Amino acid sequence: MLKQVLEVYDLLDDARITGSRVADYLSRRGLDRIEVETIRGEGGATDFIKIVIPGNDGRLNKGEAPTMGIIGRLGGIGARPERIGMVSDADGATTAISCALKLADMKDKGDILNGDVIIATHICPDAPTRPHEPVSFMNSPVDMQVMNQYEVDPAMEAILSVDATKGNRIINFRGVAITPTVKEGYILRVSEDLLDILTWTTGRPPRVAPITTQDITPYGNELYHMNSILQPCTTTDAPVVGVAVTTATMVPGCGTGASHEVDIKEAGAFCLEVAKAFSEKKCRFFDEEEFRSMVKRYGRMNILQTMGEG
Repeated sequence: MLKQVLEVYDLLDDARITGSRVADYLSRRGLDRIEVETIRGEGGATDFIKIVIPGNDGRLNKGEAPTMGIIGRLGGIGARPERIGMVSDADGATTAISCALKLADMKDKGDILNGDVIIATHICPDAPTRPHEPVSFMNSPVDMQVMNQYEVDPAMEAILSVDATKGNRIINFRGVAITPTVKEGYILRVSEDLLDILTWTTGRPPRVAPITTQDITPYGNELYHMNSILQPCTTTDAPVVGVAVTTATMVPGCGTGASHEVDIKEAGAFCLEVAKAFSEKKCRFFDEEEFRSMVKRYGRMNILQTMGEG
């Protein structure tokens, strides 16, 4: 998958890149279900792009295979004119678009997944930055509620949310880590199936990114969030797992020259292998029986998907 990552990185590293140009690039490679919508906010405009790749036995073909969602999380791929070039925060979008391109190339060679895959992200080469401790973050031209509206599709039955997760002191290695599964306000145990796939695709023992209750609540509630990797969980009942592209040292989201293509390849390969296994019903994000037992014993935690009280 490194070939696709290099292609996509070169495509996105452009001051004039737009969602439409990305869609044209993917359509020339055989993908024909692509939506692009430009949304304007207080910090400028961004192009949301959604790519749907139908599976042989997917819902679009009235089949029984479940639908996988892959979301590329970021504020923007660039911070122009303040910074020239691609920023570290672009890793989520690069991974998501690379997954779409790889699936297109697989389809061309006769390999089609059982289930549908929906890939969503947004393209903004000139997003604003914002202060954040311990290092500065990228901001987004639109607020998080709008991002979730255009990136979280109701048809997604499980979601992998990919985000550069480098601006912190608690993850001290370079590569890829996954979070525990989050569903309806509960932080659940880490999926054993996902740990297996992470091990196979990286060739290393699996790494898990620590998360807190604050991280799974909506942005704007004045609580500290490590980053936006788990924001999709605030607007869906589907299980969500974060796929964190990490570094051994703190790197600001607005830092340029700070993306590592091999790490992005690992994140993308993991997402694709999960999509394959999930569509074949060989990968569980959580234990459904245990989840029902938790809700029965302790009640629903959906309030954590809202702004809460006070």
